[in-house]
Amino acid sequence: MVKRIFVEKLKQFDSAVVKLRSDIRHLLNIDLSYLRRILRYDIEGVDEETLRTARISIFSEPTVDVTYDNLDAFSDKQILVVEYLDGQYDQRADSSSQCVQLLTAGIRPLVRCATVYIFDGLSKEQFEQIKKYLINPVDSKEGSITLPTTLKRAETEAQAMCVEMTGFIDMDKEKLKKFYAGFGFAMNFEDISFVQDYFIEEKRNPTLTELKVIDTYWSDHCRHTTFLTEIKNVKVESDICHIQKSLDLYRNTFNELYKTRPEKYPCLMDIATIAVKQLKKEGYLKALDESEEINACSVVVEVDNGGIHEEWLIMFKNETHNHPTEIEPFGGAATCLGGAIRDPLSGRAYVYQAMRITGAGNPLESHKNTLKGKLPQRVLTKTALAGFSSYGNQIGLA
Repeated sequence: MVKRIFVEKLKQFDSAVVKLRSDIRHLLNIDLSYLRRILRYDIEGVDEETLRTARISIFSEPTVDVTYDNLDAFSDKQILVVEYLDGQYDQRADSSSQCVQLLTAGIRPLVRCATVYIFDGLSKEQFEQIKKYLINPVDSKEGSITLPTTLKRAETEAQAMCVEMTGFIDMDKEKLKKFYAGFGFAMNFEDISFVQDYFIEEKRNPTLTELKVIDTYWSDHCRHTTFLTEIKNVKVESDICHIQKSLDLYRNTFNELYKTRPEKYPCLMDIATIAVKQLKKEGYLKALDESEEINACSVVVEVDNGGIHEEWLIMFKNETHNHPTEIEPFGGAATCLGGAIRDPLSGRAYVYQAMRITGAGNPLESHKNTLKGKLPQRVLTKTALAGFSSYGNQIGLA
């Protein structure tokens, strides 16, 4: 049986509502006379006694929160429920579930979370504007106020992932295009055509799971397709001659550095790294520490450690998740930092400092100037900052 709890911060402690009201006023030019933000928890697999204890020790803090069993008191208001898409990782739900298991020392319950926003006095147009602002379709959706009968994933849904995609290898180009358009793949049509050719050679159809796994690993997030795309033609405007000089210098360096490597091609990744390769070739990077698993830049230095001279490694790591961060700011920024964290942890290094530079436009730009299909600059920068700090603090590295 699914049980439900609503948790709201007391007004004097609700900084999230203050910030949201300010953002909506400045970005959407809508003054909210009434705004409430309530967290909703659906829990399955706990008894009433456990729920009573968890209600005030896990799901809320009685000194700063108030809890409700339902939203009947707001039945005359405008209600918007926002929840993660199925399959999207929900940190709050996962942590809550683990904490309840620690409380009971029993089986871990199922927990789902949603954020409920309550408004009053908005026109239909204003409500739609705010809804569009609050819901990023890449990771979230509008939820229902109906209490589900179960949080368990239907077996038929799980089994569907293992079902063979009948007729996949027999599709002509037009049918494959329709198939591709209906799935919302991250990979492009040329990729799915390549996958089809592979399974034609294998003489079998793939399962949905296989297509989803390939799609994940071939996404821009994992494969860096943007950075590794071959650059064939570049046109530089005549009034920015310093860019042309830089491009010419890159081309000359490329031709010299890779003259024995015909497989190399110009791309953004190479443009970003070629200067260091040239410096190394010229003998300027004598302090560089190299290993078979080189990833981050490791420099050997001599340190006076209490009168004892020791060789230490200083590690530098750049991690780029520009495209994932642009479409899903919180998760993109968090996994960007995750890539940077991976190296010092695996190398047993002490983290001294981290910096995030968000490659966005002006965060003060009007919401009206946002390009179609894009997130507002302020949403991108602020949400990316939250994702960056969240993961760093969770892992214990500020």
